[in-house]
Amino acid sequence: MLKKIIISIFLIVVFVGAYIAYDMYQQVYQPNVTLKNATDKYFYVHSDYGFDDIVHNLYEKGYIINRESFEFVSEKKSGFKSNIYSGRYLLEEGMSNNELVDLFRSGETVPVKVTFNNVRTKNDLAGKLSRNLECDSLEILDLINDKEFVAKYGFNQTTILTLFLPNTYQFNWATNADEAIKRMAEEYKKFWTAERKAKAKKLNLSQSEVAILASIVQAEQSIHSDERPKVAGLYINRLRIGMLLQSDPTLVYGLGDFTIRRVLNKHKDVNSRYNTYKYKGLPPGPINLPNIKSLDAVLNYESHSYLYMCAKEDFSGYHNFAKNYKQHLIYARKYQRELNKRRIYN
Repeated sequence: MLKKIIISIFLIVVFVGAYIAYDMYQQVYQPNVTLKNATDKYFYVHSDYGFDDIVHNLYEKGYIINRESFEFVSEKKSGFKSNIYSGRYLLEEGMSNNELVDLFRSGETVPVKVTFNNVRTKNDLAGKLSRNLECDSLEILDLINDKEFVAKYGFNQTTILTLFLPNTYQFNWATNADEAIKRMAEEYKKFWTAERKAKAKKLNLSQSEVAILASIVQAEQSIHSDERPKVAGLYINRLRIGMLLQSDPTLVYGLGDFTIRRVLNKHKDVNSRYNTYKYKGLPPGPINLPNIKSLDAVLNYESHSYLYMCAKEDFSGYHNFAKNYKQHLIYARKYQRELNKRRIYN
């Protein structure tokens, strides 16, 4: 009788142990991640998230089926709850709790691509930078408008825009505003090689002044980059003899009305340092963020004797260049006649 009792107890213990082991196996290795009800295959861990925030959002947003089993595995595996890596994580259908916890423990986040171009203002820049990052556009604006902050990088509140080189960059999604600007400063340093600095010095221009001039060149020739060195050479000629730049895009920037298609005499009365019909030299800041091709067009400008240019009347996007005002007027009248023909009056 005693033997039967011992055997029964042994079988019960084995059964219970097997059940516990199976249950633990289920919690650790069985699928618990589903993307069927989730709105995105990526899960975002914010920089201020704690473990409870991760669990809450995983469950409430439909990424995990069983909350308790995920919490159980997280408790058993060290190095996760106390070391949370923020960023964007790629989840896969059918991942187990073990795989999910290991993913978070590894900190293997998926970078996001941030592209910015066609930027004119600080608001444009902040919006494009923050669109795919955790940081808010207002945080970026606060920093680039902070006199002391921009001075650390060698800029003022106007020239700070020349720090940013339009391109596509990879970031950790959980990048804050300070980190984003620091990253742009690193890209800026990479661009400004010793060779490029020497070319800027030969032009008697600072790096920011090169960028300001490049922004004008890019605005004047936004279609055909092959003509930009020639346009750059024209403006360098004007700078060297102290001639007004008389750039329509700078005037439009000063007016703040980017819908203007035809600059008229009335527009030239605006009292703005960006009015290069009134003020000699370069404006105080860039009128857009020039890309690398435009910056290099200034540094490798075409040497010639042209002082005037006017858009070609065929609307090809190219320009007619002239060495004297008399010839320039001939080209200008042709273009004006075509504007009138096409009923472009403002």
